[in-house]
Amino acid sequence: MQGLLGWGGAPGATPSSPGPRAKRGDVRLAILSVVAEAARREEPINGYQVIQQIAERSDGAWRPSPGSVYPTIQQLQDEGLVEADDARGRRTLQLTAEGQAYVAAHTADLDAVWAPYERATQRATTGTSGDLKSEIGQMMSAVWQIVTQGSDAQRKAAIGVLVDTRRALYGILADGAAPTGRGPDGADEPDDGSL
Repeated sequence: MQGLLGWGGAPGATPSSPGPRAKRGDVRLAILSVVAEAARREEPINGYQVIQQIAERSDGAWRPSPGSVYPTIQQLQDEGLVEADDARGRRTLQLTAEGQAYVAAHTADLDAVWAPYERATQRATTGTSGDLKSEIGQMMSAVWQIVTQGSDAQRKAAIGVLVDTRRALYGILADGAAPTGRGPDGADEPDDGSL
């Protein structure tokens, strides 16, 4: 899943508010975790695939750069935890015996690297956010129709609707109540402000 709304960010995040962020040392633990998982599946893995697996495991929220992954792989090799095998025409990685022991002794640390991404995915795909996702998707479809096929006047009107919607959503967060235009019983409230 490449972000729930297509922008490749963390589940539940918006383009301007990224989801969980990697901390110092997380690249090292993620590499060890991904290489260990590949070994359990008896599949070879190279540096590029490590980057892909980290991105996939974090649901696209974390895509470490080659500039952080490859030096960390080299450091893990220098420490004797990972070794490279060039025999198959490409450089594949595997845990050494010392690396396997390290992974076995630090499973909680390895699991903790993925926890923020798993929580974000869970929040975005369960409970009432599933309903929100559906409504957001439908709204984005309508907005896209206006963008691609609407007149200038329709686009201007859509901007007004979106501005009002954004304000209403922030109002919900601030007040804790939804300004829906409906009373507590679900009936429409009068527009004149009287109840």
